[in-house]
Amino acid sequence: MADLSQAETPKMVATTPVILASASAVRARLLAAAGIAFEQQPAAVDEGEVKNALKSEGASAREAAEALAELKAQHVSRKHPEAFVIGADQILECDGVWFDKPGARADAAASLKALGGRDHELIASVCVIRGGAILWHHSDRASLHVRALDEGFIERYLDAAGQAALDSVGAYQLEGLGANLFTRIDGDYFTILGLPLLPLLDFLRGHQVGLQ
Repeated sequence: MADLSQAETPKMVATTPVILASASAVRARLLAAAGIAFEQQPAAVDEGEVKNALKSEGASAREAAEALAELKAQHVSRKHPEAFVIGADQILECDGVWFDKPGARADAAASLKALGGRDHELIASVCVIRGGAILWHHSDRASLHVRALDEGFIERYLDAAGQAALDSVGAYQLEGLGANLFTRIDGDYFTILGLPLLPLLDFLRGHQVGLQ
């Protein structure tokens, strides 16, 4: 019989500081729940201005998400060159239109009306930068179909969701009331939440960060 006392047990390792260059509470929760020790330092980047500039130059949604993830990480990496800095971004695209977080309830209602009965994609990109050098980059996309939504449902949904409807692009959070909007989802759950977590954890493990 094997000596269980000698069996290896998983160990939490953190040989290099990790910084999340994002203000997203969801991304922070995902990293924390996965056992990653990190600091959260949002990058001072005007995402709307950058997105508009990239789209005017003909960039795809994926290219824009990758550029924004890199820009955020580079901004923070300049202040903390010793750290693994994680930058991430997500863009919602529906028939060529890029959606932003709603600024007010009326914007949220307009987003839901536009998405109702249609497919849209969420493109999420994540990168890790250290000392200004890009060590790793990964992008993924998920496809979601929103059921037909009438105005009465949209109003009831917004009443129930409250502020949460304004905190996420598309006016929904899949892990909450937003699940009621959909009839079909194709893609990785973490990608939909805005952070391709599994490949990120794989990268971090390869650099002795996290649960080994």
